[in-house]
Amino acid sequence: MNHDSYSDTYIRGILNTAKTIAMVGVSPKTNRPSYFAFKYLLERSYRMIPVNPGQAGKELLGQTVYAKLADIPEPIDMVDVFRNSEHAFGVTQEAIALIPKPQVIWMQLGVRNDQAAALAEANGVKVVMNRCPKIEYGRLSSEISWMGVNSRTLSARRAPLLGKGTQRMSLQRQTMSGGTTEATMRAQRDKDA
Repeated sequence: MNHDSYSDTYIRGILNTAKTIAMVGVSPKTNRPSYFAFKYLLERSYRMIPVNPGQAGKELLGQTVYAKLADIPEPIDMVDVFRNSEHAFGVTQEAIALIPKPQVIWMQLGVRNDQAAALAEANGVKVVMNRCPKIEYGRLSSEISWMGVNSRTLSARRAPLLGKGTQRMSLQRQTMSGGTTEATMRAQRDKDA
């Protein structure tokens, strides 16, 4: 597979099917990107499992922290690697040794290890490199556009709230910024058929 670009269908498929995500290298420090991504995905109803050997046995946002993937007592759908590229191969080796194996190895922004990707794919595991699931979820659900980013309009005005409480978008909705895409139109036709 070409890991220089991924189709929206591939990314959306992963984000729609993965329900339990182990984030390796998550930090309890609230100013770290791994903390933001962990919290964001947890708030989007993913079962998030923090993995950090220095924090093992503690809790992060109400979730028990594990030292390594093998310590997690339940199946994992996706392993999100928040470690440097040189550590991705070791994390991938640990992940494919799990029974059952996770469906996806996702390497965060700036993390690319082609050897780890080849190992995962040789074992039937999908791979995403140099992408953030938080950003991809926001982009594909139109939450980013909804917040005014990529709307082609610069304004200091906040977007109007459509009701009370926190508003969440879904990966099931069509991309509206710039019109619907060919892929979303095709998916809608398939759904209606």
